[in-house]
Amino acid sequence: MTAFDFRPTLNAPDDDPYLWLEDVEDERALAWAASQSARTLAHFGGTQFDRDRDALTAIFDRPDKIPLITRRGPYLYNFWQDVENPRGLWRRTTFAAYMQEDPHWELLLDLDALAASEKEDWIWGGASLEPERRERAVLRLSRGGSDAVVHREFDLASLSFVDDGFNLAEAKGGVNWFYPDTLLLSSALGDGMAVRSGYARTVRLWKRGADPLTAPVIFEADFESLGVSGHLDRTAEGERLWFIERPAFFEKIGRIGDRSGPKMRIDIPEDATWSVFGDWLAVKPRKPWTVGGTIHPADALIGISLSSFLAGERSFAALFEPGDRRCLQSFFWNNGKLIISYLVNLVQRFEMFTPDTPEWTRRALDTVPAEGTVHLWPLDAEHRETNGEVLVSVQDPITPLKLLLLDLNAALPLGAPAILKRNSKTFDASGLVITRHEAVSTDGEMIPYTQVGPANGNGDAPVHLTAYGGFGKSLLPHYNSSIGKLWLERGGTCVVANIRGGGEFGTRWHEAGRRQGKRLSHDDFAAVATDLVRRGITRPGRIAAEGGSNGGLLIANMLTRYPERFGALFCTVPLVDMRRYTKLLAGASWIDEYGDPDKPEDWTFLKEISAYHAAMPGQPYPPILLATSTRDDRVHPGHARKMAAKLQALGYPAYFFEPGAGGHGYGKDNRERAAFIAMGKNFLRSAIGWQADRIRQVGGPDRGNVSN
Repeated sequence: MTAFDFRPTLNAPDDDPYLWLEDVEDERALAWAASQSARTLAHFGGTQFDRDRDALTAIFDRPDKIPLITRRGPYLYNFWQDVENPRGLWRRTTFAAYMQEDPHWELLLDLDALAASEKEDWIWGGASLEPERRERAVLRLSRGGSDAVVHREFDLASLSFVDDGFNLAEAKGGVNWFYPDTLLLSSALGDGMAVRSGYARTVRLWKRGADPLTAPVIFEADFESLGVSGHLDRTAEGERLWFIERPAFFEKIGRIGDRSGPKMRIDIPEDATWSVFGDWLAVKPRKPWTVGGTIHPADALIGISLSSFLAGERSFAALFEPGDRRCLQSFFWNNGKLIISYLVNLVQRFEMFTPDTPEWTRRALDTVPAEGTVHLWPLDAEHRETNGEVLVSVQDPITPLKLLLLDLNAALPLGAPAILKRNSKTFDASGLVITRHEAVSTDGEMIPYTQVGPANGNGDAPVHLTAYGGFGKSLLPHYNSSIGKLWLERGGTCVVANIRGGGEFGTRWHEAGRRQGKRLSHDDFAAVATDLVRRGITRPGRIAAEGGSNGGLLIANMLTRYPERFGALFCTVPLVDMRRYTKLLAGASWIDEYGDPDKPEDWTFLKEISAYHAAMPGQPYPPILLATSTRDDRVHPGHARKMAAKLQALGYPAYFFEPGAGGHGYGKDNRERAAFIAMGKNFLRSAIGWQADRIRQVGGPDRGNVSN
């Protein structure tokens, strides 16, 4: 009988022989990752992988895809990647030009040329234009896709970097323009400037020509906080600065002040979501809030005059009332109007409110498309410059995205949005149908899921199943070219599950899958897999499940808790080691979602979802591919590395893939992203027996020397 090294275990969680794999740039760890990646490529590369990668690359690089835009002053700005510009072009055009079939774009920055000339692995992180003159911008450049960025000031007249401008070394955090010669700096750069999880602890007033490390601190938070930021509210009369502190992931404290620092804390529950435009305040409580003699339920939306509120008034106008499966998803301001998005049993609805005293005027945005997945957001980047024009995207799993423009200031009745651009079809969707179903979870809760596939099956469908289930994030089905081309077009079926921990049904749904409820969230996913078999769609060995980040934690738990329900698992940029996650990069910022493993009472439930410790020999684990990125400085690559090493030591068919770049994503350009996705889908198809080449089931890859 083979003797296995079980470590670490649930009974001895800190006896970890694979800690050395947490040293991201250590030569030995990098050599291990490179060897493992090469072995995975040897197993699942080849002709089919090459064809899939090239097909996806062509889709991602296609010249007729929609260039998404943001308006700043007279120009529409866009960042564009294609086959000739893999790192991308930052460019701009006018609205009139954009409406043409082939717009003329003014090139501002060629990122490929910049990376080549400076011999740096630059990835675009965005741009912040100075909003008054719009003559300068501060660009965010990331090495390899990491969250930490380099800030560099760019002159929009000469199209060159400003050598002695607002330039900041690599760090997590950002800047906000105060005035043309002054920035509000929220960066972790400098001694004592970072919180525990690596984000900015202070707001500094950085004047042109000054050393950012000695810029005066005008606001700071404790080391245990999650971070701070500051910005000038240009919708207000006079100089109103907002200082925002995040004590925990779902908490926010707002303070009003000026360039000398905060003066007044706004009296709103820390776990509420709120937003201000001019003299109007909108608030969404996370828990029932009794204020002004009225109890406002969790997930309601209420509004009031900000100046009246600061003066002590508490008579809010009730704007939105939640229900069991009626929940607010988002809200934003545009030209003084408040636009809300909500779901009624997963069907989207939109309304607009015009604030007034004592009543706010309500208007249903019933000309916005009612079918598919729809998103609304302002065309203008600056709140102060919004003029009622809103961008609308519409899509569903078999209908490509189209981009619309809605004018909220149009005369009643409000006309239908104008079509700006359409994406072309990227896969053959003929014969595919979209259906909605519900599975019964372990506690009787009904778990919705959306299925896309052939109308008639034979009980042996190759199913791609995914979910997220965390941080109150809603996962609505959309047009996914990768799934379409590599799965649906070939006769497969795909399923998106709305498990608890997400926000599809509001705070109740999120809370049920948070902390000790995370295990229940995972039960939900397994219940959907079971329901697909019960309905005669497929059998367990033909279900290929995939998830990333928090969804990677989900997939790792399917391996250890429900292995018999799946044929293969693809686990990307995952959390897996829940004993040490708070000590790895940004992990401490997620204690609100998962719990604190340093507290015995929290470890009691965290160990139930720590797949790294739960993995044991002799179990019917399906093949699994764990994939991460060396440059992921959000979820530590050590999670995936260590899990793969332990599983291989236990004799399981566990594979590992780690590209050098990509950050908390799948690659630095379209070809790398296509390769990552193609690798995963080729592995899944092979593992469930959906193509000629079969996965090797003889104990997995050569284990090599993976322990201390």
